[in-house]
Amino acid sequence: MLSEFGVVLIFFIFGVLFVALGLFVAAIIRPNKPNPLKLSTYECGEQPIGTPWIRFNVRFYVVALVFLLFDVEIVFLLPWAVVIDHFKGLGLGLFIFVEMLIFVLILLFGFIYVWAKGDLDWERSKPVIPKLDTLLYRK
Repeated sequence: MLSEFGVVLIFFIFGVLFVALGLFVAAIIRPNKPNPLKLSTYECGEQPIGTPWIRFNVRFYVVALVFLLFDVEIVFLLPWAVVIDHFKGLGLGLFIFVEMLIFVLILLFGFIYVWAKGDLDWERSKPVIPKLDTLLYRK
């Protein structure tokens, strides 16, 4: 008799074998006709310019992190919204509502801070470096 962990292990093994078998069969039956056009970098239908090994702007990562932050916030808010009616019946409705309100306010203050700091601006203004007027100091 298998325990519950044994069933999970067998399921995992079958999953890995299914994926490996699919990749193996695809490698056997696919056509292999390489040419320079197929091996070039794809840039959304545009002709590629330069090398594909370039540095991306850090702002792409900031936008991705902000997206993940709010995505995780939704993951926490959805179960809360589903079960809040159950806790209202127990007399904990107001407590749970205030707790989630504090959570959302903390995230909102963080968002306002990042926005005010300018980290969400796509184009940052360049700093103005003052220059010395050399005409005033000529002898």
